Amino acid sequence: MRKRTKIGAGAVVLAALAGGSAAWATAGGDDESLTGSTLARAGAAALAETGGGSVTGAEVGDDGAAYEVEVRLRDGRQVEVRLDADYAVLGRAADDDGPADRDTAGGDD
Repeated sequence: MRKRTKIGAGAVVLAALAGGSAAWATAGGDDESLTGSTLARAGAAALAETGGGSVTGAEVGDDGAAYEVEVRLRDGRQVEVRLDADYAVLGRAADDDGPADRDTAGGDD
């Protein structure tokens, strides 16, 4: 009985690792969305920078930023706030992504 329990527990651990690896591999080519407390802290920092609005997306950053948070401002404009690993603002710019995250004409906010 004890041997069967160890095998069952091992199978659960392997399944969890395989699932995590699959999720990581899937996210590798795409933007990795923020979740949990990281999302909450990054969102709060971005909203403090913009003076309000609503978070419409947040992901692991690139080009030197740890996090990138998309915020829709009260006037309808969309901006992207770039944060470092300590949630300090590195900068912000107009988010010129159109539908399905395709870039459209735009510039800094």
